[in-house]
Amino acid sequence: MRKDAEKTEGSDLLVRLNKNYKTLSKGQKQLAAYITENYDRAAFITASKMGRIVGVSESTVVRFAYALGYDGYPELQKSLQELIRNKLTSVQRIQLTGDLQPNDVLRSVLKSDVSNIRATIDSIDNASFNAAINALLEAKKVYIVGLMSAAPLAQFLAYYLGFVMDNVVMVSGAMGNIYEDLFRISSEDVCIGISFPRYSNRTIDALDFARGKGATIIAITDSVSSPIAEKAEHALIARSDMAGFADSLVAPLSLINAIIVACSLRRREQVSNTLSQLEGIWGSHGVYVTKESGRE
Repeated sequence: MRKDAEKTEGSDLLVRLNKNYKTLSKGQKQLAAYITENYDRAAFITASKMGRIVGVSESTVVRFAYALGYDGYPELQKSLQELIRNKLTSVQRIQLTGDLQPNDVLRSVLKSDVSNIRATIDSIDNASFNAAINALLEAKKVYIVGLMSAAPLAQFLAYYLGFVMDNVVMVSGAMGNIYEDLFRISSEDVCIGISFPRYSNRTIDALDFARGKGATIIAITDSVSSPIAEKAEHALIARSDMAGFADSLVAPLSLINAIIVACSLRRREQVSNTLSQLEGIWGSHGVYVTKESGRE
């Protein structure tokens, strides 16, 4: 039921605007017009700022949200964000930061990332997380798919998960296409798909292929209504609202770190033995800088 509600949340805003337009006050109709014509900017500004832009009071913006049947402006804003967040182009994303002052950038971006982590903590489903960990540890092979902006996340997960298990396969399609990396996948395997708005079609295709082979799908994404969550047995949700044109991957990375830690705790002795052997190799080949090397 919740998935269906999220799917219709954005479109519901347009329905509410059309349904209630005649009953809105003059100022509220101005707000409706602004949202309709500038949805990509309206989704990420405060009620007070929207009021200033349109020329009405902040209280009028709040009453506008109530008039549409929302519990307040934050709920209206969330509905608008769900409508457009996977449709924004890179150009539109950079335009959203046009009003951000240079002196405010550092604090604003850090606050946005903190907010994403807090929202992830509040919404994460611990049962789904534990079920995903069980599936990973029981899999014959673990395939990891993350393309475009999700590629660093996939590489990070594959790198550290490789210390926990020796059956990790990174799907990149770098030397051909994704199907060549996936053609051996079977019902005994798990495929982890990582994708955030704007969602990668190649990642969706990879998960379709893996699911067709009977593999268990784990999705790491931003919403249960995302196109990869719908294909997954286990959907792990992390907020990725952006402060600029670049995706905010702080919360997704934190979630991935939790996956690595959870798996390593379940295989503590094996991981300890692996790292002990690697420390010897790293030390003998001078992989890392040490005090003795004089290259701090």
